[in-house]
Amino acid sequence: MTNVLDIQQLDVGFNNKSRNLQVLDNVSLTIKKGETVCLVGESGSGKTITSKAIMRLIDYEHGSITGGSISFNGQDIASLSPKELLAIRGKKISMVFQEPMSAFDPVYTIGFQLIETIMKHERVSKRKAWDQAINLLTRVGIPEPDVRMKQYPGELSGGMLQRAMIAMALSCNPELLIVDEPTTALDVTIQAQILLLLQELKEELDMSILLITHDLGIAAEIADRIVVMYAGKVLEQADTLSLFEAPFHPYTKGLLQSVATLEKKQDTELFSIKGTIPSLTNLPSGCLFHPRCSHATELCKTDVPPLIENNQREVACWHAEKLRNETPNEESNVAAHTTFQQKPDTETLFELKNVSKHYPVKGPIFSRTRELRAVDNISFSIQKGETFGLVGESGSGKSTLGRILLQLEAATAGQVLFNGEDLTSLSSSRLRSSRQNMQMIFQDPYGSLDPRWTVEEIISEPLRTHQTHTKKQLAERVAELLTAVGLDPEYASRHPHEFSGGQRQRIGIARAIALEPSFILADEAVSALDVSVQAQIVNLLKELQKNLGLTYLFIAHGLNVVRYISDRIGVMYLGNMVEVGPSEELFQNPAHPYTKALIESNPKSNPKERRSHVSIEGEIPSPINPPSGCRFHTRCPFATDTCRTEQPSLVPYKENRYVACHYPL
Repeated sequence: MTNVLDIQQLDVGFNNKSRNLQVLDNVSLTIKKGETVCLVGESGSGKTITSKAIMRLIDYEHGSITGGSISFNGQDIASLSPKELLAIRGKKISMVFQEPMSAFDPVYTIGFQLIETIMKHERVSKRKAWDQAINLLTRVGIPEPDVRMKQYPGELSGGMLQRAMIAMALSCNPELLIVDEPTTALDVTIQAQILLLLQELKEELDMSILLITHDLGIAAEIADRIVVMYAGKVLEQADTLSLFEAPFHPYTKGLLQSVATLEKKQDTELFSIKGTIPSLTNLPSGCLFHPRCSHATELCKTDVPPLIENNQREVACWHAEKLRNETPNEESNVAAHTTFQQKPDTETLFELKNVSKHYPVKGPIFSRTRELRAVDNISFSIQKGETFGLVGESGSGKSTLGRILLQLEAATAGQVLFNGEDLTSLSSSRLRSSRQNMQMIFQDPYGSLDPRWTVEEIISEPLRTHQTHTKKQLAERVAELLTAVGLDPEYASRHPHEFSGGQRQRIGIARAIALEPSFILADEAVSALDVSVQAQIVNLLKELQKNLGLTYLFIAHGLNVVRYISDRIGVMYLGNMVEVGPSEELFQNPAHPYTKALIESNPKSNPKERRSHVSIEGEIPSPINPPSGCRFHTRCPFATDTCRTEQPSLVPYKENRYVACHYPL
């Protein structure tokens, strides 16, 4: 096969105020016609910059190609003028961005933007462009495309918007499609649909794909070859099966070991790569990975290893031959395992009784006000010392239910009992006092930390609010908390922007445990983190639970992590709890068809187990107009007339298990 893209010894620099910053160093990779290549690595590895360099989008960000070459079908991208680039961008090379909402203009309809793109690259009439746009939306699986054409980006769900972004990228039948983190913010069900769609489109259009991701499960699912990047350099390249079976570079090996697979035992620590990726302004000498590598020698600290061919792959490591002969699953980089053996008490901490949360939704003038049933008649309990995982697609009501527990949202109906006390009946002052025992870890650590405050001010805020410490004691307590979450107490005087994402999340955790609460709500607390940092944070949460006796409600859409960290799991769908049970039992033998579909949609992290079909079609219906009967019946392969007319209750199924299904599996 011929190379569609050929990058050789690429260097990219950015003019950062008074200095030049080199962000890519000697990057080489190729993509053949009809091939899918994945760029993987932690945030800051240079993956997105590589993709932007291919389309010369770095030109608009004070960046430039300072060395090497980018050849697209034999044409040197680096030497093209801005006018010549317009003939390639969008037409021959297209890009699907990580955030489709920011890629679409919110003030124009989906149809207008699709038609504009088509007419920009093809000499067709507006009517013809409209028809092409309808066909594109149909091709990517968007229902009622003629209706969607007239809608604005804000009216589409995340999954539909991502499909519309793919449709726009395909509007001129590109030869190379660059896809940057296409499924990061999507549920596992929609993620599976998007990945299968990309594979089908690749075969149908005979195009090549460059996929950027930090999720190795996605890489295993879709990639023909994988390129591992670190701090602007390529450390390893190999076909997917070979790389997963026997990684040669310690960094690649560390990334693969950090994945929380379904086989990982819950009572042992997750593997994580120590430290963080270095700043491009302060790179180490020699091999860039040596400060984090347990195999590092004096040679690694002084000399940069070249990227050379080794047993039908390329690897940049002085000790690749030695690592090649190691046992594939040997965790040579990991510190001694910590064992988590704490078992939850039988005493109940939280109990929800028939809790509902309905929001009034106003329609057009003179029409009646409708209700959005975010949470609808839910009852369950959380035991002291346990981690209760909550899963379900976006729109199922998980976050709303979490906010009701903390009384950040008032329930429309029902009771929320905390240590036997009904929080819904407390006065404001009494509720504020109770909140000392209930804290929250947010999804976005940067958005939840005041950028103007120092770390000491951020962590000590709840202590100052509840007046639990003197001024002298505050500084001592902050130092203790930073140590507890694995940060240097000297960081107290710094600001949030000076830290990595994982470090910022640790600061958020330190703030959450400052008042020694008994309960913490972790709402998507690790979803936005790299796999290695995610493992560090999950280990920290389990260690803190063991040491402090904490109880967690852990909300996430990454099922492997939820299974690993949770004692019990609740599955929500469209405001209802459809299944509750012990973590391992629920994953091994799901009783509800929806639970089974979620588990089957989860990436396998094994190239040998690629899926050929999706386990669940479509998206979650609107909570404003939910289906009658069982709310899942519109997507359930086992639905009967009974399911369409009668809503099942959550009833005991087996010991410690509950299911809301007329026909449990």
